[in-house]
Amino acid sequence: MLLFFQEKKREKHDRMKDIKVSNMSIEDFIASVASKEPAPGGGAVSAVTASMGAALGCMVCNLTIGKKKYAAYTQDLEYLLAEMTRLTDAFQRLAQADETAFLPLSAAYRLPNTTEAEKAEKERVMEDALRVASDVPLEMMSRAVEAIKLHAKLCPISSALAISDVGAGVVCCKSALISASLNVFINTGLMKKRDIAAELNSKAERLIEEGTAIADRVLDDVKAIIERKAAK
Repeated sequence: MLLFFQEKKREKHDRMKDIKVSNMSIEDFIASVASKEPAPGGGAVSAVTASMGAALGCMVCNLTIGKKKYAAYTQDLEYLLAEMTRLTDAFQRLAQADETAFLPLSAAYRLPNTTEAEKAEKERVMEDALRVASDVPLEMMSRAVEAIKLHAKLCPISSALAISDVGAGVVCCKSALISASLNVFINTGLMKKRDIAAELNSKAERLIEEGTAIADRVLDDVKAIIERKAAK
């Protein structure tokens, strides 16, 4: 009986591996993250979080467009909606890309390293895999900064009734920015080519500095708007 349930569990896991992150239900995605499998992991979670942040921006645009009070901003809102939609889709693609990029690295860890030739080959493959595994979170960070900048443009022209969602959206994007950076740093920390590692780290640090500064300003603005509403 135990073997039967173990086999069923393996079958379910094998089916889950073939399902794209973007096609999973929330329940299945969380269960997959919580499992002992290394992917989807922090990278996919970062991407999904950023996608939800951009989706909140879409929602605020949709709620604001068509309201007479904000008619003067219709063109700007439609532009922001299109850009937020583009990023929402891009983050979903990156969630899958992160999982895919991890596979060569996972395989590299399992390569034999008994002989000198095997050690040299493993080091070469690892170096390439670490670079590939760093590219996806760096792209994720860059797009998270894009999304944060869009929230900054949305904040002053969005419906006051949805201003808290602007704040929630930018917090999601900031969280994704920082969490994605950890995947960059853990990979670069293992690289033998320290010049390439330093270059990637510098890119990540610049994105963190730029994105967090803007996100914090947006969050301050959101809080100020909420406080003014409460004081009326």
